[in-house]
Amino acid sequence: KRACDQFEQRHSNNNMGKYDEELIQTAAAVAAAGKGILAADESTGTIGSRFEKIKLENSEPNRQAYRELLFTTKDIGQYISGAILFEETLFQKAADGTPFPEMLKRAGVIVGIKVDKGTTPIPGTNGETSTTGLDGLGDRCKKYYEAGARFAKWRAVLKIGASEPSPLAIQENAWGLARYAAICQENGLVPIVEPEILSDGDHSIEVCAAKTEQVLASVFKALADNKILLEGILLKPNMVLAGSTAKQSPPEDVARLTVRTLLRTVPPAVPGIMFLSGGQTELDATANLNAMNKLPKRPWSLSFSYGRALQSSVIKSWKGDKANLAEAQSVFAHRSKCNGLATIGKYEGEEATAESKESLHVANYKY
Repeated sequence: KRACDQFEQRHSNNNMGKYDEELIQTAAAVAAAGKGILAADESTGTIGSRFEKIKLENSEPNRQAYRELLFTTKDIGQYISGAILFEETLFQKAADGTPFPEMLKRAGVIVGIKVDKGTTPIPGTNGETSTTGLDGLGDRCKKYYEAGARFAKWRAVLKIGASEPSPLAIQENAWGLARYAAICQENGLVPIVEPEILSDGDHSIEVCAAKTEQVLASVFKALADNKILLEGILLKPNMVLAGSTAKQSPPEDVARLTVRTLLRTVPPAVPGIMFLSGGQTELDATANLNAMNKLPKRPWSLSFSYGRALQSSVIKSWKGDKANLAEAQSVFAHRSKCNGLATIGKYEGEEATAESKESLHVANYKY
């Protein structure tokens, strides 16, 4: 009853938020059928670890050149609806002087921005963390909106263990996500709510389902308590998977348990659920998403917000060499198309390459 009262209070004619209509339109556009999100918001350190694998210096010009490779891929907007940027990238320009946000907008891609400041340990827990960055977030959101961003991302990180995630870690991260969402909506940015449960461990897929259900229930309780406009958010959860060192389940089981978990916890008012890849191989991330979109009773768009699962083969094809630009863009276009088709259940598989079969899991992954 309290949640209903809060909804009615917010949505009465006198209490509509300044940006509510825009938030609803933006969230619906990002969650459009046949498209998904390119997560290109890797921190300087994270992109550096990927460049290290191709023996490329982690310099600002190289980071700019790589992001330009992605953003100038022909017809990028056909399968990519939004792109999450790191702050550095938001204010960078292409070689011809065009600001990246303007370039993406021309291609029909909505600009997003990573706004959290990383994680910090929660005292009294077994290495669990909460996410920082609420201080000054309102001012940063205003700056990002002026620069062209229309949605934001905040990553909360939880883990599965003997007694994890603990009630304290769930509560801290759910509340942090809700406060972040409120600040974003107040400043015109659609918040991507990302409660990621890491795949580290040997737990079963059933354990992951139970823990994910527990976390999502707490997150949506916190969102309701903070009067978040659900039509103006996007959810970015983990898929329900067995632990990284356990035997993996087939796509049909991943799809069934993931969708069951979402049906139990996520209100149909949420327009889109944009899964993180969580270290899956490129092929598994696509196949599992496709299997979900073949199931009935899906009140939301089920799509992707992939970083590694869209870019791993791209970086290896590029190698930091301009001569490989066309090949790398072709690889990116292919992965985008495959995942775009998976959002409507029409991905028919593909011939595996060494790169696409490679596990992308990184223990205790920091973005």
